[in-house]
Amino acid sequence: LQQAKPDSMRVNYVGELGFGVTAKDLILGTIGQVGTSGGRGYVVEYAGPPVEALTMEGRMTVCNMSIEWGARAGMIAPDETTFAWFEEVPEEWHDLTTEAGAAFDREENVDASALSPQVTWGTNPGQVAPVTGAVPEPSSESEERALVYMDLEPGRAIEEIELDTVFIGSCTNSRIGDLRAAAEVVKGRKVSAEIRAMVVPGSAQVKIQAEKEGLDEVFREAGFDWRSAGCSMCLGMNPDILQPGERCASTSNRNFEGRQGRGGRTHLVSPQMAAAAAVEGRFVDIRGWER
Repeated sequence: LQQAKPDSMRVNYVGELGFGVTAKDLILGTIGQVGTSGGRGYVVEYAGPPVEALTMEGRMTVCNMSIEWGARAGMIAPDETTFAWFEEVPEEWHDLTTEAGAAFDREENVDASALSPQVTWGTNPGQVAPVTGAVPEPSSESEERALVYMDLEPGRAIEEIELDTVFIGSCTNSRIGDLRAAAEVVKGRKVSAEIRAMVVPGSAQVKIQAEKEGLDEVFREAGFDWRSAGCSMCLGMNPDILQPGERCASTSNRNFEGRQGRGGRTHLVSPQMAAAAAVEGRFVDIRGWER
């Protein structure tokens, strides 16, 4: 099909991500700032020192969620981190960077240093708040509807939101680095008695690698269900669904109404945040969490 050339946008990140703030928080914070339709029709380049400091897996998480704010595609310029990811790199890849002074149809600026661990409170990825914050007052009809669906009241502290399920999985956040980070959080701890918790590796290759490293045993010892690779609860497949009214901390990319099961309530977070929530039974700020 013939397609028109999309507009271009660059998101310029400044500062640096603080302790406990991840690539998932970076992109959720960006969507919260710009809005879920802010990237509509654009191809987006993510740039700046905070992006350059991300691992390849973190960069994949950011680009994976480009569609969640309407972008047609998301990309990050290749650099030494990119080249180290591959066994062989064509010479021309070294020239695939944006020229100095290049013009974009639009530019957005995001201060990474100002971001905290993020938790969505509504029914799209842009309805998000810092874990240290509270559910905001609705400013639109869609936000009012989201609060009703999520059974939340304005002013409720994010850290007071109790959960039923924790899902660590999806193509957004179940790579080997994500599982290592989550396992480090739960090692030596136990999942709360009120929580159903599961880990679903993002691919068979990831599952094999995680089991070689003993991560599956760390999760099992903590009380997680260790699953085969697949989509699972990301979109409510087979028995992996929420029941009406159940609330889930999920490392996936979408928190739409009914996404994880009819009447289910989804909160998007990073793998570390999800792991800590499984232990506590509610959201906690992992930056000051006493483990």
